[in-house]
Amino acid sequence: MISYKDSGVNIEEGYKSVQLIKEYAGKTMTDLVLNGIGSFAGMVELPKGYNEPVLVSGTDGVGTKLEIAFKTKKYDTVGIDCVAMCVNDILCHGAKPLFFLDYIACGKLDANVSADLVKGVSEGCIKCGAALIGGETAEMPGFYGEGEYDIAGFTVGIVEKSKIIDGKNVQDGDIIIGLKSSGIHSNGYSLVRKLVKDYNVEFNGKTLGEHLLTPTKIYVKPILNLLEKYEIKAMSHITGGGFIENIPRMLPKGKTAVIDINSYERNEIYDYLISLGADEKHMYNTFNMGIGFVICIDKGIKNQVMDSLRESGEESYEIGYITSGEEGICLK
Repeated sequence: MISYKDSGVNIEEGYKSVQLIKEYAGKTMTDLVLNGIGSFAGMVELPKGYNEPVLVSGTDGVGTKLEIAFKTKKYDTVGIDCVAMCVNDILCHGAKPLFFLDYIACGKLDANVSADLVKGVSEGCIKCGAALIGGETAEMPGFYGEGEYDIAGFTVGIVEKSKIIDGKNVQDGDIIIGLKSSGIHSNGYSLVRKLVKDYNVEFNGKTLGEHLLTPTKIYVKPILNLLEKYEIKAMSHITGGGFIENIPRMLPKGKTAVIDINSYERNEIYDYLISLGADEKHMYNTFNMGIGFVICIDKGIKNQVMDSLRESGEESYEIGYITSGEEGICLK
């Protein structure tokens, strides 16, 4: 007789994984969560105080950055990336994350590895104030190679309808503030993996692998803090497509962002990639180039906004301004 385990699926390892994951999920629970991990679905009530609440959702994964985790056997940070990629996106419309769900797929389940992945997800949720209310772990032998995992996530946030940020108030003369990234974040790793052959090479006091696994910065709390005090007209999360694709997404038709690429100090990891052969010009259409999130504001509140960001521990720069035009973005 052939059992499910004989086919490559270890139910007992799955039970162990769930028990380990519950501990991390429990750390993220908020007063809005109505049930715990283990139900068929997670339940969250809407917070009070909204007149016209709008739910804002987003989903994303970590991408090929995962291969570096596989090869260095360090799995506890990519879960943060998974959360960041989702919550930073909905933040662009002014939404506060309420809850998060994750999906992990693998060829052969190792409960300790899956727990490390969810440990990162838990940490990311704590950083943005979202509750990890559920998820799925799928063991698929023969589909994924042994030791290979994929992780993706889904988040739902909330914003008052009258406070949705959509760029409609952007005007000529508004300025663009860039918030420093923590590194490459979670985009462009197919190019990184083509350029980098040894993750154990030392670079600025760490291995290259450690630098490349630096998790994506989560901007939720400092930005929500800003929104309580100032008008932010538009926001963009700098992900795949870099400056070229993402900054125009926050602007209304007929407006162009003029960006001074020399207005800030980019991460040294990008210069290292250039030394390995990366095309610098095209990198602005691939990576965040040291700026992970941008906001558009009236120039009259520049000092207050940058002071607030500094008080929140964020390093920011004035990197550009808005003018009329159909280009969407102009790098100089």
